[in-house]
Amino acid sequence: MSKAVLNRSEWESLLAKVGEGLMVHTDSREVRPGDIFIAISGPLRDGADFVPQALENGAAYVVCEKEIETGSAELILHPSPREALGELAETYFKTADCKIKLVGITGTNGKTTTTYLIERLLIAAGMKVGVLGTVSYRWPGYEQPAPLTTPGCWQLHEMISRMDAAGVEVAVMEVSSHALHQNRVCGLNFDAAVMTNVTQDHLDYHGDMEEYFKAKCMLFQHYPSALKRGIINFDDPYGRRLLECYSPSIGYGMDSACAAGEKSLCGEMISCSGSGMRLKMTYDGKEWEIETDLIGKFNGSNLLAAQAIGLHMGLTPEQMNVFKEFDGVPGRLERVRNNQELNIFVDYAHTPDALDNVLSTLKDLDFKRIICVFGCGGDRDRAKRPLMAEAACRYSDVAVLTSDNPRTEDPMRIIEDVRPGLKDCAQIIEEVDRAKAIRKAIAEMTVDDVLLIAGKGHETYQIIGTEKRDFSDSEEVSKAIKEIYG
Repeated sequence: MSKAVLNRSEWESLLAKVGEGLMVHTDSREVRPGDIFIAISGPLRDGADFVPQALENGAAYVVCEKEIETGSAELILHPSPREALGELAETYFKTADCKIKLVGITGTNGKTTTTYLIERLLIAAGMKVGVLGTVSYRWPGYEQPAPLTTPGCWQLHEMISRMDAAGVEVAVMEVSSHALHQNRVCGLNFDAAVMTNVTQDHLDYHGDMEEYFKAKCMLFQHYPSALKRGIINFDDPYGRRLLECYSPSIGYGMDSACAAGEKSLCGEMISCSGSGMRLKMTYDGKEWEIETDLIGKFNGSNLLAAQAIGLHMGLTPEQMNVFKEFDGVPGRLERVRNNQELNIFVDYAHTPDALDNVLSTLKDLDFKRIICVFGCGGDRDRAKRPLMAEAACRYSDVAVLTSDNPRTEDPMRIIEDVRPGLKDCAQIIEEVDRAKAIRKAIAEMTVDDVLLIAGKGHETYQIIGTEKRDFSDSEEVSKAIKEIYG
């Protein structure tokens, strides 16, 4: 099929109507008389399939990438309906006129933590900050749980507009590879773009690592702003590739060879234990140190990314040491404080790479033993199940295999898929009931050990069948400690 040719005069006329309040929909069921319907195709359905329903509901305009019968409704041919949606959203919500500085963060790991760290840093500097990410969408006076890491295009523009009306100065958002590939951030201009790292994930969607990397790079190579600054991790091989072709940029990392880039923010780990760490930074001839209760080299990297954004926003080294009392990010190596002084952490790690990273971090610290509770989600990639077990066994002294979100699969069938990866474990505990598994793991602990409960992180539910049941790993820890220790 040849690409549609856009008639500029028709398009400008439609934009003018949208600027005056004409409503736009991508869901044919929501169309009302006189509205615009954009026929956006997904991986399984052609957007044009939904045009008849939109017309039945009274659509007066249809934006589509191919010729289709629209009756009395006006057909606007557009080569990219997704990009059309971005331009229409920008026009409707007038986001181009917003004064907000927009920071986008992409990467396989570290996006959520980095958004929280940037939020903490900029608020401490007196700025009003909004955040759109995996855990929640929030700004002063508003918060809602996040159904998606990156909202849909129309919703994104709406929330940026609402933030602007609330006086937000900086909006920090996680930008997933899916969102970039699906053009969900069309119509937005970013003041800064962060690349944390690129490791294997979402290949069921992108096909291979190169396509996955290209999707991440869209945040830097598209959505241009004359002042947009790249903040790129030079410790990551893909980050180094991006640094070679993207400017202006600040490279950041903890590699002793402090890599290239227009400027580099170099970090040095002065100390790191189970109770926290101390970092020394060097940038543009200046040196400073920070302390934090966060643990692990990967959190050192996240802290560097946040400080690089701070530097880009005009903060001074003296304004960086604001993380000492930082409690961490919900479900991201989150310390669960308790009256028994047990070292218990909850983490969202649900891929082999993420679990490997978190456990290797704990292995490098001063704990006697590592106990790891983990499982695998149902109705998801079965190939990664034994790999999750191998990651758990690589660093754990005790591996506790349980359920994650079994969904419509039999939990015991999932466990059977996981078992082949457990052959090198020093000690194994199997308990299909996640609450009981957490209790057994805590009962196994001493004050010198560390317990990692992996897979669900900040989630406050467990999906069993098609039902969402209330369940929080951190709450189960508190219940278990009360039952065990009184």
